[in-house]
Amino acid sequence: MIGTDTISRVIGQDVYDESGDKIGSAAEVYLDDETGQPEWVTVRTGMFGTKESFVPIRNADLTNDGLRVPVSKSKVKDAPKVDTDGHLSPQEEQELYRYYGMGAGTDTAQTMTTTESTTGMATNDMATNDMATTGMAGTGRTDTDLNERGTVGHDTSGPTTDDAMTLSEERLNVGTRSEEVGRARLRKYVVTENVTETVPVSHEEVRLEREPITDANIGNAMDGPAISEEEHEVVLHAETPVVEKEAVPVERVRLDKTTVTEQTQVSEGLRKEEVELDGDGTTTDRRV
Repeated sequence: MIGTDTISRVIGQDVYDESGDKIGSAAEVYLDDETGQPEWVTVRTGMFGTKESFVPIRNADLTNDGLRVPVSKSKVKDAPKVDTDGHLSPQEEQELYRYYGMGAGTDTAQTMTTTESTTGMATNDMATNDMATTGMAGTGRTDTDLNERGTVGHDTSGPTTDDAMTLSEERLNVGTRSEEVGRARLRKYVVTENVTETVPVSHEEVRLEREPITDANIGNAMDGPAISEEEHEVVLHAETPVVEKEAVPVERVRLDKTTVTEQTQVSEGLRKEEVELDGDGTTTDRRV
């Protein structure tokens, strides 16, 4: 259960659906005007987090891993497109209730207000916008009281205000987040290559030797018949190459990472309010 005491911890958390699939990151929390309890959270989705969708936070759980909401990722993806301008109209609120199959909530006149993170970085200057739209409605001042000052402002999109209007503009807050962009895998495989080496080998050859009959060998020469047939043989030898293989370690290889920082430009259209003075015919219009 998300309460007002844990709102600051919700901002910036990763948001997961009921199955554990990541949806995006929490941007803003909207409170119910009547109960003051968190009712909606806007979730930044898409590759660069430029799309924001309203997701019910009434029965969500905040864990060490992030915020788990009781809806599916596909449900959030097709949610109604509602502007995150700091306040929900009764029509927008009812549209979200119908889409998520929730009860009507509090009185439809009680819409949502934005709660910002404790870092003090207000998104789109919505705190200033709330002052511009509510004006002096909460002070108890009446139109008669305002007339005493000579000027009454009537907001064409809201209640009567005081004698001044507030100009607001959007500011661009740029940051970074880490996301997986690819993977590198180191693997080894076996290749076969031919290696040629020269090895000296020797072999025996037969040759015929003749020696004359002398007193030293006359005995051997006269051994045997005088005339006969006879055979002698000699065994010849030759060397042949012998090859043996063995596997030996030659090198160790590992994967390492290095961080490279480069400059990337981002651009976004920012809105701002300007004023235009309508004259009575004797002066020209002037833009401030």
